[in-house]
Amino acid sequence: MEIRSLTRAEAERRGALLEVERYDVDIDLTGLVDGPEVRCVSTVTFSCREPGAETFVDCAAEVRSATLNGRSLTATGDGRIALPALAGHNVLRVESVQADTTTGHGVHRAIDPADGEVYVWTSFEPDEARFVWACFDQPDLKAPHAFTVTAPPAWTVTSNSGDPRVEELESARRWTFPDTPPLSTYNTVVNGGPFHEIRREADGHDLGLFARRSLAPILERDADELFTLTRQGLAFFGEVFAMPFPQRKYDQVFVPEFGGAMENYGCVTWSDAFLRRAAPTPAESELFAKVLLHEMAHMWFGNIVTMRWWDDLWLNEAFAEFACHWAAERATRYTDAWASHLAGDKLKAYLSDQGPVSHPIHQPIHDVAQAASIFDNITYPKGASVLQQLMTYVGEERFRAGMTAYFARHAWGSATLQDLIDVLAEASGRDLDTWRTAWLATAGTDRFTLERDGDTVTLVAADTPRPQVLAVGAYRSSGRNDDTNDGVLERRALVRVEVTQTRTPVTGLPTGADLDVLLINDEDLTFATTRPDPATRDAFLRAAAQLPTAISRGVATATVWDMLTTGEATAAEAGRCVTAVLMAETSDAVIEPWLTLAANIAELWAPEGERAGLTAAVTEACRRLATDPGRRQVALRGLARTATEPDDLAWLREQAGDDVDLLWRVLVREAELGGDVSSESALLLERDPDPDAWVRALTVRAALPDSAAKAEVWQKLAVDRAVPVNSVGQVAAAFWRPGQDALLAPYTRRYLDSIPHLHRGGMIPAMVFAGHLFPPHAIDPAYIDEAQKAAHEAAPVVRNTLLERSDTVRRMLHSRTPTDRVIG
Repeated sequence: MEIRSLTRAEAERRGALLEVERYDVDIDLTGLVDGPEVRCVSTVTFSCREPGAETFVDCAAEVRSATLNGRSLTATGDGRIALPALAGHNVLRVESVQADTTTGHGVHRAIDPADGEVYVWTSFEPDEARFVWACFDQPDLKAPHAFTVTAPPAWTVTSNSGDPRVEELESARRWTFPDTPPLSTYNTVVNGGPFHEIRREADGHDLGLFARRSLAPILERDADELFTLTRQGLAFFGEVFAMPFPQRKYDQVFVPEFGGAMENYGCVTWSDAFLRRAAPTPAESELFAKVLLHEMAHMWFGNIVTMRWWDDLWLNEAFAEFACHWAAERATRYTDAWASHLAGDKLKAYLSDQGPVSHPIHQPIHDVAQAASIFDNITYPKGASVLQQLMTYVGEERFRAGMTAYFARHAWGSATLQDLIDVLAEASGRDLDTWRTAWLATAGTDRFTLERDGDTVTLVAADTPRPQVLAVGAYRSSGRNDDTNDGVLERRALVRVEVTQTRTPVTGLPTGADLDVLLINDEDLTFATTRPDPATRDAFLRAAAQLPTAISRGVATATVWDMLTTGEATAAEAGRCVTAVLMAETSDAVIEPWLTLAANIAELWAPEGERAGLTAAVTEACRRLATDPGRRQVALRGLARTATEPDDLAWLREQAGDDVDLLWRVLVREAELGGDVSSESALLLERDPDPDAWVRALTVRAALPDSAAKAEVWQKLAVDRAVPVNSVGQVAAAFWRPGQDALLAPYTRRYLDSIPHLHRGGMIPAMVFAGHLFPPHAIDPAYIDEAQKAAHEAAPVVRNTLLERSDTVRRMLHSRTPTDRVIG
């Protein structure tokens, strides 16, 4: 029988009926050493406001026994157990077993290939706790949780509350954790395994780091940075929210085969792919910091105060994404965090917001299955940018005052978007109802241009704009740059403009005709696309690299990127612009995203006849960047992706030396170009200390223009799902290579055949496989039509991921089509 998804109406009825007093959950992990089973006994104590009424509890594990107030119950097989004739006060006890711990939901058993040790983790967002034990799996029914965990004697167990009492049993250990504060079911966690542990005291907090034993040297390498960031983040959020993190213990657990990171209260779970096997690049280090701060922000926004229903999922995730950039720039060394946000995720959001899955940021959510489909670019980067605009709109001090009131008013309960809007309106003295409707209830992206008539400048919206505050920067040439041989632009003025109508005068700019560039949305304060006027279009494309800051260059480059995706600029124009920006960039953190974008334009957006030339330009840029010691690592990685000439490949090998990571990248490129690298790959696999190095070897196989290799890789990647979810993108990118259309054609059909099954394993695997396995090559527009038609029969999370990815590929195909028109 199909497992039913909880609807909003059901959740509202159950939330009005019940008050959960506590959960007592006994978990037995000892069966995971040699088998797949997790055994649980969940005891739920709750009251009913209407004695005699009936409801249900969620349990999608195998139910072995269930009693309500001593009476036996029967599971219905649809993930629910009916609870008839409720008393005023009730005790529910359910024994359950979950045996699908390899590809199932909620709990995962992983085996470290380095030493055969077993690790287990749980992850429950949005409603996957029910796959492990019985619970009322909806966010507003918060309650204390008490976990008692029986585990193998060599294991360490982590959970939300820390400081467990540990008892030695005959052949196991029992870990009894103190009660948590009132938490939603999806914010709870239990992890287990023979972890390597590091602890440190900081500002009254007991901070812990955990990873599998085979990654202990890497965890030790990164520990100082992680502890520093954790201390800085806890101090920043405690101050700006006027509420220090209320628990002494704060643990972070890095586990294998996990996708992303999860904000479990007091015990954040990470994919251990974030523990970079090679020394991290500046962009990777900054991402590490932002993810850490994102999950930490959830301690307040999500855990302490929880959304009442999933229609406010956007606020939960967008707030954490906004807050991580806010904290990074104000409290850590990562002062270009907003610039890297623009260079990476915000560009994706602009594209998504103009495609078939664009939706209002806040929208009605019928059931949890629909909620799982909106962990997307609208919810995360657009939502974060809109919250940045909200802080700009009301002022940072008033924003902070509103957030302080919000947490004080709603701590340990649940709240709605309106609750947040109310406190911010009170603190700012502004009526935010119009702002809310325009920004949160309306899909799409504003677009602005400037009109100049002598010294008069007018900001013009393409349609009725949202109320917002943005800035216009005025720039004039101040000399020449020796690296680019172009003029260097100097900002002469920055004018903030409050937009309330289609045409808005811009006053306060310097007068005179000697201004070279007027940059709309300078400082990137809002979420809007822009266009240069036709008369200055070509000059604007050249000027992007001449702007003086990472954020101003990013705003200009975002304009050019958006023009490429809408067919208003060619790949050659966009590629030249991004490569020039790359060479002029002063911020180490954005070098890597711009280099990735330049390579993507050459590989995925350029017509076949122009691909080699654009790729060569990126290769040359990498050669030049490699002379800078601070950018050498990133540049050599870029060269390993784009090099085609034997001299470049030979030079790369010389530069690699004992750099195993770079050698793997070179082998992937040489395999794609038809080189016989199988023996060298086998030898490198023996040398590589990374326990997951077999994935690198598989990536080399994936790139080969060989039918047997493609068949082997597809089986492991798409059928067996043997590749860890965090590595699927890496292997898939090597599999779908340009110029291999004949070999890839059979797999385009296999992707279509797999669509009905892509949702298995839960939300994260569904998004990863649906997105990364979608073919960017060996297809035509008719194929995309067929894929989109098939998507409408798929699970919501698969449907939205597939529609978004297919729209991007359709735009790529349009850009690749040769045209006679001359754009610039």
